[in-house]
Amino acid sequence: MPSLTAPSPFGPLCIVQEGDALTALRWQRAEAETPTPLLEEAARQLDAYFAKTRHDFDLPVQPAGSAFETDVWAAMARIPYGQWRSYGALAEEVRGMPQAVGAACGSNPLPIFIPCHRVLAAEGRMGGYSGKGGLATKQALLVLEGALLV
Repeated sequence: MPSLTAPSPFGPLCIVQEGDALTALRWQRAEAETPTPLLEEAARQLDAYFAKTRHDFDLPVQPAGSAFETDVWAAMARIPYGQWRSYGALAEEVRGMPQAVGAACGSNPLPIFIPCHRVLAAEGRMGGYSGKGGLATKQALLVLEGALLV
């Protein structure tokens, strides 16, 4: 599988491609750099996102997961830049339980591209975050987007 390391304020990010779509973003360096036009575009879009000049991603993604997980990830992808939703609100949207939505957030293979950081617990409490740095990274991403004031 082709992969590429992209720099970020949180350290290196490994972007993985399978076929014609992105399938993973990992909080580490790529083991072997195999750049493709899609991976290079993904790295450019991430760079623009961190520079606050891009608010959404225009990239083909194909995360692997259960039907419920893919429904949750699709709902997360619809949360606009600079906004957030609660686990409960997403649960209502996908007809599931908030705890199951939380589990789907935690298994999101494409964090940032599929913005699980935009999902918070009731009343805007942080909840959890599976990315490197945990809640500090989630908070920093929300602050970057202006969805959370410190």
